Amino acid sequence: MPGIAAMSIGEPNSRARCQNSDRRSKSMNTKLPRQLGFWSATILVLASAFGAVSAAAQENPVKIGAVTFLSGAAAGPFGVPARNGAEIIVEAMNAGQLPAPYTAKGLGGAPAQLAFTDEAGGTTKQVNEYRNLVQRDNVDMVIGYISSGDCLAVAPLADELKKLTVFFDCGTPRIFEDASYKYLFRTGATATMDSVAAALYVTELKPNLKKYAGINQNYSWGQDSWNDFEAAMKVLKPGVEAATSQMPKLLAGQYGAEISTLLTSHADVVHTSFWGGDAEALILQGAPRGLFQKSTVVMTAGEPTLVRLGSQVPDGTVIGARGPFDVFAPDTELNRWFRKAYEDRYGVVPSYPAYKMAQAILGVKSAWEKAQAANDGKRPSEDQVIAAFEHLSFEGPGGKVEMALGKGHQAMQGTAYGIAKNAGGKITMVNVKTYPATKVTPPDGVKSDEWIKSGFKAGK
Repeated sequence: MPGIAAMSIGEPNSRARCQNSDRRSKSMNTKLPRQLGFWSATILVLASAFGAVSAAAQENPVKIGAVTFLSGAAAGPFGVPARNGAEIIVEAMNAGQLPAPYTAKGLGGAPAQLAFTDEAGGTTKQVNEYRNLVQRDNVDMVIGYISSGDCLAVAPLADELKKLTVFFDCGTPRIFEDASYKYLFRTGATATMDSVAAALYVTELKPNLKKYAGINQNYSWGQDSWNDFEAAMKVLKPGVEAATSQMPKLLAGQYGAEISTLLTSHADVVHTSFWGGDAEALILQGAPRGLFQKSTVVMTAGEPTLVRLGSQVPDGTVIGARGPFDVFAPDTELNRWFRKAYEDRYGVVPSYPAYKMAQAILGVKSAWEKAQAANDGKRPSEDQVIAAFEHLSFEGPGGKVEMALGKGHQAMQGTAYGIAKNAGGKITMVNVKTYPATKVTPPDGVKSDEWIKSGFKAGK
């Protein structure tokens, strides 16, 4: 009986188990597609998320530490226009509103993000600020520097800290003539171009000149500018005397004694590489005393005074813009756009510091996107951008720029000079002459002073 009892009890339990098993099987059959659908959806979500992360990585902002004078005597005529030029270019670039060949948004699709630092304060401060930008603020690159002294101090740090750095304005040729760098580039021409072109211009303008003189700031930019001008004059006019060379302190502001010496020198031509507030002060202090009437003053970096002082610039002043900028810029779509965008926002035309900052940023954009194209469209590494930057040719609002010197790290560009003329209260430029880069720039690997002394011999 226990067996029967077990049988009688076991039969219904067995049927229940079978029924339960059937129900579970049916339940699993109905749930399995839903579960597979859930996991498929999960996989798709995860894949989409990874794709979004990849896209986000591509579009992470490129942080640019931008250094220019934001305070002091150099800010108004130089530093602020450079900052304004950077803002105009970067905003349009991020919006995809630049003219060809820069119509792609940002840097290869990644938005550029500017972080400005004041260049005022001297070289020790700039060395510390550069380290802060790289080590504390983690910028992806640094674009900056107007003062040649600051450039000379900062240059070694680029390779020490392994950070892509682009000098946009400073002119001393010593940067790449005395050293070689991997991480450092300069998209503007050197002071040699300015001084040699100035010598060519004034010797043609005044073939019978007997004396020339100089007033330049007593630091690398002023010293290099005067040395190159004097050397070029000795080649072009070997019998002409250098009457005096005045070397006041950078941003001294008062030049009464130097102007007196220049007046008594009876020089036919006075060369000056004064820039910023110093250039304005020389005009405002020298013009009332007759300096600009008694001598032809050639201002190699004088173009910003046209924007700032207007008709106060004396007739007959020879003006340079450290390249083909502002009144000397070519009539291209890019230049027309830049001038209009700048003037619409700030109410004045862009002076050459704005042009040169814009040129530096567009050089970076060209190198970045060339590197990205070679990297199958992926965000390039710093080394890839550097490789693309070397020996690069690109277009700026001032025309073509060739990274042809300093092993592909230093730009070559032509320049121009003209004479200021007051026409009905408005300053115009007359007797404009342009000089191709190859005529006013030494070949790669040849130092400026040696090239000038050789009689400006072309490279092999």
